[in-house]
Amino acid sequence: MADRPRRRRLRRTLLAALVTFAVAVPVSGAARPAAVPAPAPTALGPLRDAGAAALEERYAVGRADIRAAERAAARHGDLRRAAALRAMAAPGRQFLSFDGRDGGRSVEVVGELSGARRVAVLVPGAGVGLDAYGRLRRGAVDLQRELGEGGAVVVWLGYRSPATVSPASVTDARAVEAAPGLRALVDRLSATLPEARITLLCHSYGSVICARAASGTAADALVLYGSPGTGYEDVDALRTGARVWAGRGGDDWIARVPHVRVRVPFVASLGFGTDPVADRFGAEVFDAGDGGHSDYLRPGSRSLTNLGRIASGRAPVTAGDSGGSGTPETRRAPVEARASGGSDTPETRHAPVGARRG
Repeated sequence: MADRPRRRRLRRTLLAALVTFAVAVPVSGAARPAAVPAPAPTALGPLRDAGAAALEERYAVGRADIRAAERAAARHGDLRRAAALRAMAAPGRQFLSFDGRDGGRSVEVVGELSGARRVAVLVPGAGVGLDAYGRLRRGAVDLQRELGEGGAVVVWLGYRSPATVSPASVTDARAVEAAPGLRALVDRLSATLPEARITLLCHSYGSVICARAASGTAADALVLYGSPGTGYEDVDALRTGARVWAGRGGDDWIARVPHVRVRVPFVASLGFGTDPVADRFGAEVFDAGDGGHSDYLRPGSRSLTNLGRIASGRAPVTAGDSGGSGTPETRRAPVEARASGGSDTPETRHAPVGARRG
């Protein structure tokens, strides 16, 4: 009982800190240099054909758009941006879409998407943009190796990622803007690869976006890792038929972020509520090892192993396991079936989008 007043004081202190931070710190990006100019990208319709020839045509358009943005960055004098874009346009890189304006948006494929049986969609968190894209891409390459033959990784940088320390990183405004685009991408992947298992791997602020996109998603699983919270109280509030997993590394500083959510006039809600690895949230918790906030895709890590296993439809390993084949992952039934007491069976897919095949 004696701890309760102390907890309440701590909660009030943390809330006050969040409010002060939001109203006293300048809006994220206001003190930054002007955005690096880039030309408008080639107009492309939504993905409709995942055949090898059709994909190569899209990839060629993406490389051309990136090279045009590189030239614009060089003329602007931003050599760092130009170098990052030059790397992105290298032969063999595969971009379904690219837009260098407003900080940059891109969707890159690592591995062979055509005929893929397992597709992991990486949704990054705060502090990721074109200039810092290399680290994210290296993680995607390591994840694709973990998935193996028949596995592809789609790196979705489809929103203006907030700075790690900024008012935008503690509200869901960017997530609200980003979620429709993520849901649309997953819908297109599901339509063009109807037999593929699709998993959303959502890191840090990316988990807020995934939660916003969860209702009706065609994804088979959502994996929230290094998450500050989702803005929802529990899994049921997500209203998703996808199986929901959560994990956090033992040395991840995000564990010290207060799991609160409060309305602030003229600012929007601050904080993201329930900790996704808490029992009351209701996600299935997996062992994410002992790494830090940026270590989840580190080669050889327990977190990378388990992210790959979940994306492949296999059970994650736990402390003491040797990392064997485990058992096939059962998939969650739709929200309606769970509510009515329906049981999960191996290889049972939800069907939030009409023609999804099992």
